[in-house]
Amino acid sequence: MKKIAILGSTGSIGSSALDIVRMYPDLFDVTVLTAANNIPLLCEQIDYFKPELVAVLDEKKAEELKKSISAEVSCEIIYGEQGYVTAASYPTSDIVLLAMVGAAGLAPALAAVESGKHIALANKETLVMAGDIVMEKAAQNNVNIFPVDSEHSAIFQCLKGNRKKDLSKIFLTASGGPFRQMPKSRFKKITLEDALNHPTWSMGSKITIDSATLMNKGLEIIEAVHLFDVPHDMIEVLVHPQSIIHSMVGFTDASVLAQMSIPDMKGAISYAISIPERLNLKLNFPDFAALKSLTFEKPDIDRFPSLKFAFEASKRRGTLPCVMNAANEMAVQAFLEKRLSFSAIFDVIEKTMAYHSLIDNPDLFSIMEADLWAREKAQSLIS
Repeated sequence: MKKIAILGSTGSIGSSALDIVRMYPDLFDVTVLTAANNIPLLCEQIDYFKPELVAVLDEKKAEELKKSISAEVSCEIIYGEQGYVTAASYPTSDIVLLAMVGAAGLAPALAAVESGKHIALANKETLVMAGDIVMEKAAQNNVNIFPVDSEHSAIFQCLKGNRKKDLSKIFLTASGGPFRQMPKSRFKKITLEDALNHPTWSMGSKITIDSATLMNKGLEIIEAVHLFDVPHDMIEVLVHPQSIIHSMVGFTDASVLAQMSIPDMKGAISYAISIPERLNLKLNFPDFAALKSLTFEKPDIDRFPSLKFAFEASKRRGTLPCVMNAANEMAVQAFLEKRLSFSAIFDVIEKTMAYHSLIDNPDLFSIMEADLWAREKAQSLIS
């Protein structure tokens, strides 16, 4: 039985992972759960899975949780950033599913790696902010990082059994989001409700907005650079509206391998936490006859400059990816709070990156300083 810690258990990825655990209780034992604010759902998860340790956002949430859980349940409840770090490095866990959203996932990821835990990674920001440091520490500690993003899982699966030296191209697919065919002139009128209405995927609000701006794909470009140790110019983004092909890899002989499935994250999650096993999740195969065609198109960089920002950040590296990510988080949060227009998200990111003085080969302290600087700069631009 594999003992699993799920950081971000009340989000879409965490909830889907627990659905898999319910299907295979003989394969997985949940040792740790963490969440930020959704105490009612977390209580249900605790009552069902009976973890040994639970971490929440702050002391107030911890007290609320203690009063809410069943009296029959016995688990330790901790809180705050240090609580998440402790949860990530909990001694009895074998693998940590890192499904926290945003920069908050970096410290727990490093704690898990340094304590020798394998990671199922759904938090893009960990590698975007500090990919060089995280991957180096993972190698030093013999830790595997298994991708949970459907695109990176697809690449990972296509590379299995093939030689790294034969890899020539990564085709990173994107659905295109809800505004794929909308003229740029209408972007200023996009509402929050419009942006949260993704055509193919059901995700948390922050990731859904990132998908609408294509920043989600931008973060995935940088993540792929680190996960697969490839230069940025080996990656090509293709818009694939059907979301059946999750990504492809090309080899030196011009052969291309693709991984296909219906757009459901359970497949990628289960592969990351059960590898090398493939679990029967009762999912359907794509109905190819009904689909009739699978189409591709180049992304429009003019309408969606997030990709331009990401390629620039992945080329220059240093602290720039971290700055891009922080500015995006601040801009998206402002949009979610209706303090910023959709099109202004791009402006905030571009200007924050332009103001930044790049630091090459930063240590963790420099990365965190750059993150803080970028948040303050982005906030001043938003204000």
